[in-house]
Order: sequence, then structure tokens, then C-alpha cells
Amino acid sequence: MTDSQQPDLGDVWVYPFLWSREAARGETEGRKERPVSLLLLSRNAKGEVETLLAPITSQPSEGNAFAVEVPEIEKRRAGLDQTIRLWVIADEVNTDIPAKSYYFEPGNRIGGFSKPFVKKVQAVLIEAVRARKLRQTPRR
Repeated sequence: MTDSQQPDLGDVWVYPFLWSREAARGETEGRKERPVSLLLLSRNAKGEVETLLAPITSQPSEGNAFAVEVPEIEKRRAGLDQTIRLWVIADEVNTDIPAKSYYFEPGNRIGGFSKPFVKKVQAVLIEAVRARKLRQTPRR
């Protein structure tokens, strides 16, 4: 992936997300491609761009205090299905390095969330970190 194709904060991509429960069972591949939201971008010690990706799901998030429902306008912006309810799960993330990724495909960006919505989800992510509930699965 070239620098011009690098993902940006708030982007929504199709990505084979690997849930922590699947990784704990020894699985190494996501079972299906799903939309994910890019919540954080940082550079590691080697100067590589690292991403933190949260899954977007249609499964009801009952009982999960760290799930954020996606409003209609954000579904439109992100290129998501507007006919179903969707949630960003902010306490479950994959980390990846797009330039080295086997999973981060350059044409799989489908849209993006607004900055205010991203900040809202990031605030919930921070709550999950503070509560020690964040589950991270590295994909590199």
C-alpha cells in the first residue's frame, strides 16, 4: 500500500475482522469480511503507520456498554446498509500495519464517519480502556 493509499481516521473499510474469542480459540483468520471503523492512527518505533480498527455489526449490542449505535446519517456517509441497525463495538479492536498487511486491501474503503461521530466512538473506547475491558487482536 502506497502512502497515497494510506487509511485515514474515520474511514470505514471492508476487512476480515478477527474477534478476540476466535483468536483465543487459535483461529488466525476472520470468518468473514465486515465493515470496520478506523479509530486511531499512530506510528510505531519503526515509523510505520499502525491502525486500530473496531468492528461494525448488526448484532444487537444489549448489555455492551461500549457499543455505539450508528445513526442514519453516519450510515450514509460510511456507505453502510441504511435498512438495518448497526453498532460500532468500541471495546474490541484489531491492530494492523496497512503497509505490511495481508488483510488491508487498497480498494476496500467504502466510506467514512464524520469527525464528531469518530470522537464519540473514541470516547467510548477510552472508557473501555479505563475499565480494562478493551480486547486487542494484532493482525501482523
